[in-house]
Amino acid sequence: MKPALRKIFALSASAALLASLSACGGSDDDDDAPPSNALKGATLDVAILGTTDLHANVLGYDYYKLAEDKSYGVDRTATLIAEARKQNPNTLLFDNGDTIQGTALSDYQALVKPVQCTDMIAIYKQMKLLAYDAATMGNHEFNYGLPYLSQITNVDFGLKGIAKGTPQTNPAGAKDCAAPGFPFVSANVVSAQSKQPIFKPWVVLNKNFKATDAGGKAVDVTLKVGVIGFAPPPILQWDKANLEGHVEVTGWKETAARYVPEMKAAGADLIVALAHGGIDLKTPYSASMENGAAYLTQVPGIDALITGHQHLLFPDTNPKSQFAGQPGIDLAKGLINGVPAVQAGQWGNNLGQIKLRLAYDKGWSVQKDATQVQRISTRLTAQSGNTPATYVAPDAATQQLVQVEHAATIAYVKTPIGAAQFDMSTYYAMAGDVSALQIVNMAQIDYLKDYIARNNPSYAALPILSAAAPFKGGRNGPGDFTFVKQGNIAINNAADLYLYPNTLQVVRVSGDIVRQWLEKTAEQFRRIDPAQVAPQDLVDTTFATFNFDVLYAEGNALRYEIDVTQPVGSRIVNLTYKGAPLNPATQFLVVTNNYRASGGGDFPGLAGGKGDIVLQAPDASRDVLISYIKRHPSLDLATYGLDRSWRFVKLAGQAGPVVFASVPGTLAMATAHGVGNVSVHDATPDPVTQLSRYRIDLTQ
Repeated sequence: MKPALRKIFALSASAALLASLSACGGSDDDDDAPPSNALKGATLDVAILGTTDLHANVLGYDYYKLAEDKSYGVDRTATLIAEARKQNPNTLLFDNGDTIQGTALSDYQALVKPVQCTDMIAIYKQMKLLAYDAATMGNHEFNYGLPYLSQITNVDFGLKGIAKGTPQTNPAGAKDCAAPGFPFVSANVVSAQSKQPIFKPWVVLNKNFKATDAGGKAVDVTLKVGVIGFAPPPILQWDKANLEGHVEVTGWKETAARYVPEMKAAGADLIVALAHGGIDLKTPYSASMENGAAYLTQVPGIDALITGHQHLLFPDTNPKSQFAGQPGIDLAKGLINGVPAVQAGQWGNNLGQIKLRLAYDKGWSVQKDATQVQRISTRLTAQSGNTPATYVAPDAATQQLVQVEHAATIAYVKTPIGAAQFDMSTYYAMAGDVSALQIVNMAQIDYLKDYIARNNPSYAALPILSAAAPFKGGRNGPGDFTFVKQGNIAINNAADLYLYPNTLQVVRVSGDIVRQWLEKTAEQFRRIDPAQVAPQDLVDTTFATFNFDVLYAEGNALRYEIDVTQPVGSRIVNLTYKGAPLNPATQFLVVTNNYRASGGGDFPGLAGGKGDIVLQAPDASRDVLISYIKRHPSLDLATYGLDRSWRFVKLAGQAGPVVFASVPGTLAMATAHGVGNVSVHDATPDPVTQLSRYRIDLTQ
């Protein structure tokens, strides 16, 4: 992580004005606009629509299960957008990043059959059809590398050695590639050499709208809308291999404080910040923080804020909202320090809407008492008993636009690679089920052993551990768990077992760091009071399950227990390796991925990219898994799914239920996978998450 830079690309006010006018996306001729003195007393209603974390879900379709899922997808978001435009004559539509990565379709277009310079990726085709006004970058935009991003956005980053695409996708070296046409803005991702943003930091859009003059008559006006974008600074850790030496990232507030005055000087009547970061005002501000979006409300001049990254909902009337109790937050009204803000879930399951009323005196100003913020869900009715939830209908034109890519992806993911004699799932991973994790760990260890034998025998004496996490742990409902049904295994199943397009990396750590690593993963659980009679939640849902690393050694030689009655940092007990207490001085090789090895998750010994990385493999972690299954095509439960390296410490007594959420009607799977201390607490699906509540007996 790097601190905010002192030198940020600067423009004089006059130069900024020229730059903004030349950069305007969707600009309209305003020659017919009425003179400013005729506008005095006029009002203008504007609806700002926002999507975030679409993650290439162009359709409501689960490529891992090969089944439709009506709860999400840009095809259904398009229906929400159309309805919002019907209800609001003056609209703006923005996207907040994490747009191009996240499904088998996006991997197919980026990695398997890379999209050509002459073609647009599927989701950008849809966004062009939907006439987005502007978009910013999230962290996952950088997963496929800078040449790919430069190509699909048709933006020359001005970075040495980074071209638009590759010789494979742009053999003629074309200067222009197919792109959706709206402007991309990102103010805080800057060239390591020039210190200038690799995208336009901001634009001012000239939007022709209908206002109401002082006499109640409709009048055409041109509103100058400034749009600025931000990416989360930890991308330097998460995508170190793609970004190191090429870019740097400046701080949230520092960057905004630099550019907002320039946008004002360029004539912006309204400023919207697209901030791909979450809402976290409990953590003191730092320029390098992951979820710093809400702190932008402390920068004067920002009128509206679109947030994301957390895959959460804001505004939110749920008293259990992660944002409840944060200073300056109005959960119901969707205000942060008085600034309207929205976070619209993920995958297109919600559309954010901020409705502003502007009044004209000597210029346009927001009438804050008339501001309305809401999220519009694709879900019309919640599940009730045996009656399933209902959702808005998909937009046919948006669906039809990507059918070729959709069909090609399905054909690809159906490629067979093996067979399993048991179900693999993360339904009960928080209770100890490793049926979907052990195969990943075994594949990673096998890869490293082969690498050492072929390339670096000097490492042969070091013991090997592997880390695998339940990437899909139910954060987005029943469909957001890994589930591979017993039977034939195809590529789509491997992609379900290993969700992200990470690359395999290996770090060398001491036994002491191994213990600290496990203490970090144990933060997944809340502290439990055995004497409490009232129900207690086992899982801390603010801790991402992709950070719940299960460490494993061949032959299940590593064992440890987690004492959830103890405070964070003091929970790992009975840590052994090959039956003896683990020596804190012993050196281990741990197979993990580029995200973790580069500091993702802020794990001890690795945070800040300071880990001792001994191997940066050229192979994707998912490809390592696929190759392993091809060489071990018949998987049985006893060999590949029951080696639990961890358990909870058995308590002497437990006065009340300890509960967690999982998919309804799946208890038999926990029992089959050796997790026998779980029972049903409340089978009724939660109206929001659609998950049932289970209890775990910590005395067993």
